Amino acid sequence: MASYSSISAKDSECVMQTYTHQPIALERGEGAVVWDVDGKEYIDCVAGIAVNNVGHCHPAVVKAIQDQAAKLIHVSNLYYTEMQANLAEKLVSLTGMDRVFFCNSGAEAVEAAMKLARMVTGKHEFVALKGSFHGRTMNPLSVTYKEAYKEPFKPMPVKATFADFGDAEDVANSIGPGTAAVIVEPIQGEGGINVPSEGFLQEVRKVCDETGTLLIFDEVQTGFGRTGKWFCKEHSGVQPDIMTMAKAMAGGLPMGGIAAREGLTFTKSQHASTFGGGPLVCAAALASIKVMEDENLIERSREMGEYFRKQLSDLGRDDFLEVRGKGLMIGVETGRPCADFVNAAREMGLLLNCTSDTVLRLAPPLTISKEQIDTVVDILGKV
Repeated sequence: MASYSSISAKDSECVMQTYTHQPIALERGEGAVVWDVDGKEYIDCVAGIAVNNVGHCHPAVVKAIQDQAAKLIHVSNLYYTEMQANLAEKLVSLTGMDRVFFCNSGAEAVEAAMKLARMVTGKHEFVALKGSFHGRTMNPLSVTYKEAYKEPFKPMPVKATFADFGDAEDVANSIGPGTAAVIVEPIQGEGGINVPSEGFLQEVRKVCDETGTLLIFDEVQTGFGRTGKWFCKEHSGVQPDIMTMAKAMAGGLPMGGIAAREGLTFTKSQHASTFGGGPLVCAAALASIKVMEDENLIERSREMGEYFRKQLSDLGRDDFLEVRGKGLMIGVETGRPCADFVNAAREMGLLLNCTSDTVLRLAPPLTISKEQIDTVVDILGKV
């Protein structure tokens, strides 16, 4: 087995250094726990950044991948496959939307949503929200708020106006004659686990209806049970015109997609993806969804999330200024740069990360137990 030092040295020499790695090399995982190459165990409250919702290497997902890999891995979208048709039918049912398009990541999903909005409206501008994050490719980057992400690549290809998160009046004032769509994360992830004020999403829906503007919900991070519902839109009862999906979609394999209401659709040759909706990832997605249903992980996310937030709040830490979120999408506002929390927690067997500089993000697998949550809270109290 390779050592941490050999792995990190090889990475440093051969990989573009775009990430700030934690000084460990992970080897395997099971449920809400991972182990590094030295055998040290960690409770994983990152979960691949809200990806491993059904836990690491769930046996049902592993078996589905193995079985499908032995039959058919890839054939492209020149042909029908049963797995893609079955997954599309399932997602139409879960989302309440009319049709889906499959791709490979969250950024690709946002690209597809923006492309569809521009095509059907004939307009080319977007309204996004301050604090937003929608991806690192050029069009999603245009509607991402943080200037540091955009500065090296300006000018941006898409004109975007940024309204205050939680202020529907500002959203309305930001919409102009050239606005194709308003794009919103129902809970902002990278922006700091920001939960919108009561009624905000309903008001944005109303504004979009009144102005003839499309509404896009970016559910890349909030989807598939993360917030205690199948999709975060269910908390508000608001149905967008287009929604994006990715991250937890295929149990850890790279997959993304969009769903759109009736009347909004690409037709032949207007969009495509070589690998989008391949049989292997669709098999993994179907298995992951079945695990969520069979193990009642949506309700578990809600219950464990409430328990987790209460335990964190009960710590009474002066440097935990606010605990917020829904389900198992939790942010702890520290009011100061929190990299030291992350480093100290890792030394004590807990993986978490810092987002928006001052917020500890906790997004464990939905399978996490109360006992593991208690251990996490105990570590954070000591940290």
